[in-house]
Amino acid sequence: MKPLKIIIFDGSFKTTPFINRLVKGLALNHQVYILGFNEKLMQPLSGVSYVSLGSNQSKLKFIVTTLGKLLQSKKFNLMFPTLRKLIQGKRQVLQQQNLDLALKIISPVIIHLQWPSVIPWFEEVLLKQEIPVILSQRGFHSNVRPFVDENNFKYLQEWYPKMAGFHSVSKAISANGDKIWASSEKVDKVIYTGLPLEQMPFFEEYSLSKPLKIVSIGRAHWIKGYDYALHCCKLMKERNIAFSYTIIGGSGDEELQFLVDDLGLQDYVVLEKRKPQEEVFKLMREASLLLMPSLEEGIPNVVVEAMAIGLPVISTDCGGVPELIEEGINGWIVPIRDPEALTVAIIHFLGLPIDKIEKVRIEARRKVEKQHNEKQMVRGMEGLYYEVVELKQA
Repeated sequence: MKPLKIIIFDGSFKTTPFINRLVKGLALNHQVYILGFNEKLMQPLSGVSYVSLGSNQSKLKFIVTTLGKLLQSKKFNLMFPTLRKLIQGKRQVLQQQNLDLALKIISPVIIHLQWPSVIPWFEEVLLKQEIPVILSQRGFHSNVRPFVDENNFKYLQEWYPKMAGFHSVSKAISANGDKIWASSEKVDKVIYTGLPLEQMPFFEEYSLSKPLKIVSIGRAHWIKGYDYALHCCKLMKERNIAFSYTIIGGSGDEELQFLVDDLGLQDYVVLEKRKPQEEVFKLMREASLLLMPSLEEGIPNVVVEAMAIGLPVISTDCGGVPELIEEGINGWIVPIRDPEALTVAIIHFLGLPIDKIEKVRIEARRKVEKQHNEKQMVRGMEGLYYEVVELKQA
């Protein structure tokens, strides 16, 4: 297939691990550009072109970038209006101008937006319909915000029909997207996140710790359901179950700390700060169980990672989790907002023979290898790109 010229946009060079893994694979066969409102990146990806739209950190660099875009695009008629806007401090207006000029200079065949929150930067492109634009549906901005923010829902209803296609990280999040806008002509492909599984070896020496070491990982936000997990801890304490529970990413959250104290869980629960990925994996290998009490998710990376390395998972049945976990086969699923169900599931887990847990761990790794490898992610995204490009050219 003919190589494509692709723009990836989430507003920054400091893209998420998902984007980095995708871009690394795409760059082997295509021209890939990442556009962002910053100047520096500690570890740029080989074969990827990074295009600054004006630094938010440095006035001087912003001026240099803005004037450079004018010279590169040969839009000399914009010189005096641009100088006037620089003097007036109209940074966002000039960033939009820098983006528009960058699109003319690069002349991509497709633009891939990573979040609904960046759509406003591309309204003119979407109106002109000259370059196909696809949107990823993943995370809070797709799964939650439209359904708690009426203005956001109405905004997306206006702009979704102008998208050339959608990438959904799960069938569940695709269904949520259809609640915003559905059409028989809508192009929407479910492409699961791929992980570098060769860097995530399955740990063979698993043991059921006493007391049971339980871990959760993720930012402190109501959508993560940690309050239900803490009420589950209270129930386990009352039933004399020996355990410890660590929330990596929970440190500094006043509401969580208050709840820990209020429920009398100071000797059972630790709220840790966010940690580098390698340290997170180390703590996961020291634990015996991952608890994922979220109220809504796409496909939670932390669950995929736990299944990959062999850490058993008990998760709520939110979002795309049932597309990943088969009850009792490669993990365990409970209803959302149900501390009692979480408690019962943990007690059940504690009563399992170790050979049963081993079978679950092995099946979990197999599921991830089949559904979440990097090659299938890159191939799936390439297929989506080619489909929307061909529809545009037809």
